[in-house]
Amino acid sequence: MKETAFAAIHEQLGAKMVDFAGWNMPVQYEGLKVEHQTVRNGVGVFDVSHMGEFIVRGEHAFDLVQKVTSNDVSKLTDGKVQYSCLPNGKGGIVDDLLVYRVDEKTYMLVVNASNIEKDWNWISQNNDWSDIEMINISERTSLLAVQGPKAVDALKGLTDDMDLENMKYYTFAKGTFAGIENVLVSATGYTGAGGFEVYFDREHSEHIWKAIFEAGAEYDIAPIGLGARDTLRLEMGFCLYGNEITDETSPLEAGLGWITKLDVDFIGADLMRREKEEGLKNRLVGFEMIDRGIPRHGYDITDADGNKIGHVTSGTMSPSLDKAIGMGYVPFDKRQPDTEIYIAVRKKLLKAKIVKIPFYKG
Repeated sequence: MKETAFAAIHEQLGAKMVDFAGWNMPVQYEGLKVEHQTVRNGVGVFDVSHMGEFIVRGEHAFDLVQKVTSNDVSKLTDGKVQYSCLPNGKGGIVDDLLVYRVDEKTYMLVVNASNIEKDWNWISQNNDWSDIEMINISERTSLLAVQGPKAVDALKGLTDDMDLENMKYYTFAKGTFAGIENVLVSATGYTGAGGFEVYFDREHSEHIWKAIFEAGAEYDIAPIGLGARDTLRLEMGFCLYGNEITDETSPLEAGLGWITKLDVDFIGADLMRREKEEGLKNRLVGFEMIDRGIPRHGYDITDADGNKIGHVTSGTMSPSLDKAIGMGYVPFDKRQPDTEIYIAVRKKLLKAKIVKIPFYKG
């Protein structure tokens, strides 16, 4: 298994380590519920250094990024970030990602750990411009997500040249952080709790980890595992690659129409325009359990007679709401809130109802 620069620190802190996409990663430290609430109410730190980062630069960098991603890259200005996906030209999704515009000829793409090689190959094979330089900086980049309502207070004293207090959502800056130059800090994250993601050279990992925890000590900052990252994103109704979105799922059916700009000629745009015109067959929805039971990835969604109509993509007992919630695909005409559905759990049909997402309103 691959390891991030923080693996030894996680083990010293007593983290339960698991294989995640081929990486030895902490799933929890103190316990999922405690860690979840630490992020919702205070501040916690996730090691997400397993994520992939690509630099795309050159005269035609914009053209390549516009071609391979579903969102409208022309809306970006320097210092802005965009959530997007890589359509596969067959109606499905290669990956979801973040697009950072450094300048008009330089972009950073942040992709999922499990898809680094796949994404690199996909973007490379669709690069029609000889002047574009692509650099995979994944292995030399460390990434910490400092998330929660107290993240600003915890981090603002670590930098003089980046205004973290006034940094708007989905923007970023580069500057000196904890005495280290050329650190990129973005007001992004996948928890719905606010906060930042901090990118830096791997060689500075131990120093920056220590600086963040010293600065955040008075706010009870704590390390957080990937287990809580999953429950936090699920409460917000955020998609997870491999669950809600895959090579077989449509961005439109996944509720990602807002990042699928059909007036842009990205790969597979014609197919999606046709899909929208003809009408969607399925839709990703959120649901909460009425009967007692926890929905899990892969469980069948049925009607009252037990006929399969869809499947669960993610499910958990929500730590914030203290109720069982899930997401899954159902026929498009059954997508409305308050529609009753059933989840097949160990040969029992448990009643649930469709609800609007996000589940957690904050």
